Amino acid sequence: MSVKVYGIKNCNTMKKAFDFLNEKGVDYEFFDYKKEKPTIELLKGFLEKTDLASLVNRKGMTFRKISDQEKAALENEETALPILVEKSSMIKRPIILYPNGALTLGFDPEEINQNLG
Repeated sequence: MSVKVYGIKNCNTMKKAFDFLNEKGVDYEFFDYKKEKPTIELLKGFLEKTDLASLVNRKGMTFRKISDQEKAALENEETALPILVEKSSMIKRPIILYPNGALTLGFDPEEINQNLG
């Protein structure tokens, strides 16, 4: 099985996910937001499988540094997506997309195992 993994390479949570997938022998294609910004179309695709509140990483430094006005804009899909494209560090990571269309957000070994079958 091959999955698609989205995130930022230098993130500790991403490193845990890579290690986990490697230990399981899972092939994956990695998309690094720092090398190629996510597109609005990609994010809309994620939002077909999850909600905006789950997609936004509110625990990170990037979120803490933005203005209250930008934080409010993250509550609405139309205004949130351009912010997430520009500040991709605010997207929950990793996002793993499975061949069957399922999606996991964040590193949850049990949930990932379930989706790997």
